[in-house]
Amino acid sequence: MSPPVATEVFDRLGAELARLRGDPGEPPDASIVIPVNAQADLENVLDVVGEIARYKGRRTFEVNLVVNNYPPEEPPALDAYEAAGMRLVSIPSVWRVGEAVCLSARIPGIRSASAERIIVFDADCRIPNPTLLLDWYVDQFERGATLAYTRVGFFDLRPLWSVRARMFAHHGSRSIKRVLLRIPTTAGANYAVDRRAFLRAYEQGFLVDDLNVGPAVKALGGRVVYSGSRRLQILASGRRFRGGWLKLVRYLRYRLLYNLRLLPVRARKPPETPYHQKPLR
Repeated sequence: MSPPVATEVFDRLGAELARLRGDPGEPPDASIVIPVNAQADLENVLDVVGEIARYKGRRTFEVNLVVNNYPPEEPPALDAYEAAGMRLVSIPSVWRVGEAVCLSARIPGIRSASAERIIVFDADCRIPNPTLLLDWYVDQFERGATLAYTRVGFFDLRPLWSVRARMFAHHGSRSIKRVLLRIPTTAGANYAVDRRAFLRAYEQGFLVDDLNVGPAVKALGGRVVYSGSRRLQILASGRRFRGGWLKLVRYLRYRLLYNLRLLPVRARKPPETPYHQKPLR
């Protein structure tokens, strides 16, 4: 991104985010928390923030970015992000032993949020209908939901049969868990949760990945709501799905074992989660 384009983007975002936030003296209706990998997503996140800023409803929102994964001696330049109205938490490394780094990266933003209603997205996702989705989330909170989530699709998928098979397995397994087993299939790219309920579950050791946020909140007495409407779906990036049948077999085996280990709801200690003993998966 060239400097002139970056200046125009931040100027436009600044005006739109000021409108989105509303009166800064009042808490927003919800806080949107987005982890940002400084090595890969500092520019990507501007796309999803721009989509959030297209919101045209009557609710108010703040956008919190948790910028992480950078050398402490070389912090990224973030003045333009802050000047445009994004709230920033910058931490060189957010990861904790025993946790998926995607979950670890959400915690500082959730702790520092101004609202008790939290909506989480990823830095490389897409939100086709931001007004419908954000209003739906706030509506669910107003109706007593503790956690809400919607369908997650994908974009930028390679046109390979092995990738198509992976998507079929992915959506099929999520449907089985959600419909037959009554397990809330939360995905990190897209859910909303009551801040106090989330932090209570986290501090008691029930959360180590976005995968078990839904089951933990439900088991602890929270009300969980889901919508499969395609109008409310977000699109996660498929850029890492490179294809290959052997990779697919390995992936299916990994995900099966991962689900069997993490979906049961119980408090955990770091050594009990062997998948998260290194900073990156």
